[in-house]
Amino acid sequence: MSSSSTPIKKTSAHKPILKSSFPRLPLAAMGALVLASLIGVSIVRLTGVSATQQADAPTVQTIALRFEDNSDGSIGVLDAKTGALLSTVAPGTNGFLRSTMRGLVRERKRQGIGPETPFELLGRADGRLTLNDPSTQRRVDLESFGPANSAVFAALINPPGAPDEPRQQQQR
Repeated sequence: MSSSSTPIKKTSAHKPILKSSFPRLPLAAMGALVLASLIGVSIVRLTGVSATQQADAPTVQTIALRFEDNSDGSIGVLDAKTGALLSTVAPGTNGFLRSTMRGLVRERKRQGIGPETPFELLGRADGRLTLNDPSTQRRVDLESFGPANSAVFAALINPPGAPDEPRQQQQR
């Protein structure tokens, strides 16, 4: 055997020193950014202040609506005060109205509320529409979903062949 392999002595004087290769200043800056973001989001959420939030225009039209499922899969839309049929949504059509109402009804069921209280469709002075559930205090600002989807509910306030003046005037 060759004598070229000599044992290595381990001494306590040569302990490896671990140094962080990541500079502390950028780490501190990232931590400060995360903290500032959390504080900012908390303030906005707790106070309700938002740059995109607009005050509601005055309500110029209100109609109370009931939605009834029919045995053929269609949905009957009724004026809750008069009981008049305003519209029938054919089976498999108008997904926006169906999904909007499904979400509001799901919230009622979750809270143990039945269908006794009608939904309110509010027409605003600026032309926007709001669907409101007085039972759960939930609301859907319909203009958020685009003009085609909002028009589905606009037809319920002013059905074809109705006079140009609002169906019901209520001051709120």
